[in-house]
Amino acid sequence: MQLFNLLSKEEKECGKIISVKKGETLFHEGEKCQYVGILLSGGITISSFTLSGQQIVYNIIEKGDMFGNNLLFSDNSSYRGDVIATSDGSVFLINKENLLKIMQNNGIFLENYLNLQANFSKKLNFNLKILSLSSARERFLYYLDERQSIRYKSISALANSLYLTRETLSRLISELVKEGKVSKKDNLITLLK
Repeated sequence: MQLFNLLSKEEKECGKIISVKKGETLFHEGEKCQYVGILLSGGITISSFTLSGQQIVYNIIEKGDMFGNNLLFSDNSSYRGDVIATSDGSVFLINKENLLKIMQNNGIFLENYLNLQANFSKKLNFNLKILSLSSARERFLYYLDERQSIRYKSISALANSLYLTRETLSRLISELVKEGKVSKKDNLITLLK
């Protein structure tokens, strides 16, 4: 259930809803995080650029997801990348003080907040495991083995989630299809046993 829907009318008034436009930067890398954001609609990425100009996407935020939750309670609360809207939408922002008040008084909200936090930690650990695998083949097969099948919006987005280039992933999928290890139909890839 979306966290925002677990808030009472009065609790919702403790934060603010902002509208965002595609391409808009909500927060810049290095800026101090002062809010937890809950994405109500649209999409957001948190990304940075290497010295050579290559974009690194740290997180893809979808409807119902939070961001800033790790930073707001950390010793160093600066954003590690730019928070950019990938489509028009809206975000609920709430500061630390008001968030703590809500957590003290709304047990259902607190439980769901902690559940999202735990799931985010699991996702982070999964991403670290992906990064620890040295070859593109190992990364992709591990990713696919965890899910058995992948439905993707674009090959570029899937490649980003695996920290691979689009070209490398496309070539790898073609090889695995020829080897009979995976099947691919439209935007669905399935691991064959």
